[in-house]
Amino acid sequence: MTNIAFIGLGIMGSPMAVHLANAGHQVAGYNLDPERAKPLVDAGGRAADSIADAVKGADVVCVMVPDSPDVGLVLAGPGGVFQNAQTDALIIDFSSIRPDVTIELARQARGHGFRLLDAPVSGGEAGARNAALSIMVGGEAGDFEAAKPLFDAVGKTVVHVGGSGSGQTVKAANQLIVAANIQAVSEALIFLEAYGVDTKAALEVLGGGLAGSAVLNQKKENMLSRSFQPGFRIDLHHKDMGIVTAAAREAGVVVPLGALVAQLVASARANGDGGLDHSALLRGVERLSGKAAS
Repeated sequence: MTNIAFIGLGIMGSPMAVHLANAGHQVAGYNLDPERAKPLVDAGGRAADSIADAVKGADVVCVMVPDSPDVGLVLAGPGGVFQNAQTDALIIDFSSIRPDVTIELARQARGHGFRLLDAPVSGGEAGARNAALSIMVGGEAGDFEAAKPLFDAVGKTVVHVGGSGSGQTVKAANQLIVAANIQAVSEALIFLEAYGVDTKAALEVLGGGLAGSAVLNQKKENMLSRSFQPGFRIDLHHKDMGIVTAAAREAGVVVPLGALVAQLVASARANGDGGLDHSALLRGVERLSGKAAS
């Protein structure tokens, strides 16, 4: 049993914290909206009223918040983890943020006597609820091994990919692949509809061949039914594509498809789709094809 603080109980963080509580750990959760702590409390966890309260006595501090500034505030801001956690606590950042920010925060963490792993996840809300996330972990190998039982409680594919920042770099590549795949499936579906094809049958047979993918399997029903309740919001994918393009430019790597998809994601957001699931990139294809977005 481990004493765990979990900061950020949103769409992803809440089920992850619940899985940790169900695995027998003592979990104290904190979220800006206290109502978000209810599922954790129902699972036997505790609702904390501040970051300081959550990290009190915690061996491990988990963070799952939207963006780089949020992680910086949670860890290094006033009343944050660095000021209040016990020395030698292991910090696991499940958020998806800039690799350079992670490297700097890991440096600061060491200076305060903490250990930090960057452990962004892939799999969306369904993966979080089913404890089937893919987790790409950067940091010291010994810290990874110490945290492995916790990763196994929330994820299915857990891999140590290198030093600090490596997890975030792999997640950026993941988001490039996912966005491009969603865009390709969206274009294929609008193309099929234009020819009056049985689209449900078409996507079934496409999914059984080389065109098949986790994106096609998980997002086809959203697209067919035009139901875009967020599992992963376009707003967040817009942020991630910004990370991809900026990091690629810094490394001198050319990502022409990534740059194009980043613009299509930005267009979807500018057209008011930021709060929808990223499968709503389909609506952008409809708009470009002269159709009213569904």
